[in-house]
Formats: sequence, C-alpha cells, structure tokens
Amino acid sequence: MAKRRHPRAGKRKPSAAPPRHPTEVTVRQRSDGTWELQHPRCALERHDDLHEVEAMVTAGEHEIARDELRWLLESCSDNIAAHELLGEMAMQTEDWALARGHFGYAYQIGMKAIRRAGSPAPLPFEHAANQPFFSAGKGLVFCLLKLDKRDMAAEAVEFLVHCDARDPLHLRRLLSGG
Repeated sequence: MAKRRHPRAGKRKPSAAPPRHPTEVTVRQRSDGTWELQHPRCALERHDDLHEVEAMVTAGEHEIARDELRWLLESCSDNIAAHELLGEMAMQTEDWALARGHFGYAYQIGMKAIRRAGSPAPLPFEHAANQPFFSAGKGLVFCLLKLDKRDMAAEAVEFLVHCDARDPLHLRRLLSGG
C-alpha cells in the first residue's frame, strides 16, 4: 500500500520574522499613509518621568536631571527622547563631542529602525513620535559642523530630508551656514 503524502509535505513554511526586542524602535504606517516611529513600551511608560526631567532642566537642576536620564536609560537604552535631552544638556555646556555622542546615538536608533523597514517616506516631523528623532538629527548636524565633520553632517541631512522632504527644521540651511 502506497504511503499517502500529506498535502503540505515538501512545501516550506515561510520563516517568521525574528521576535522584536522589547526595547527596539520600529516604524509603522499610519492610516493617512505616512510613517512614524513606534517607540518601545519601556520608553512610553517613562514619558511622565521624562517630563519631570525636563522640568528639572528648566529649574536649573542639571546634575539631578542627568542622573535621572541615566537611570531611565539603564532600563530602556533605546529611549530616543532621553538621549536627545542629554545631547541638549551637553550642547548648553558646549561639549560638542558629548552632545554628538548622545544625538548620534538617538539618530542611529531611529535611522536603523527606518532602514529595517525599507526606508519608507514620508516620515513627517509633525508626528509627535518622530519629533525626538528629528531633533536629535538636527542636534547631530549642528555638532558635526562644530567639530568640522561636514561630510558626515551632509549625510545626516540627506537622510533626514529623505524622511521629510519639506525640511521643517531647515537642515539644508543649517548645512549651508545660513
């Protein structure tokens, strides 16, 4: 008696996408056809903490704010907004290398997520979820120009303008010195 073959035998099952790390930033398409960064749960859960840190910075409590941001990043290293705020604080003291590090890390997190998604556009600045990424990108461009790394600054501007061709943060003008 011939062995009966299962109808699916020999057909390969499509491989499932690797599970998303819980602290990884991703990109999702909105109902209007535009794209936005989707921040990890750990970053969203610490949104109120981040607002408290912003209040500390406004009140001039910079050391406490830095410590609080470092604490936030211990449990959620891909918190773009926390890195962006640390970059802003470093810029205030004109520590361009440190500011570049924080802005660059935040920018890289967003850029990698966008590239993993196939570099979809538009990814408009006006969506609240995208604003820390764009702000970090602008800070990075500014620091790179201060550190005389114009080619790197131009690459960042090119990528950010690909995401939002309207250039709402005037990055082209920043790059041209205007």
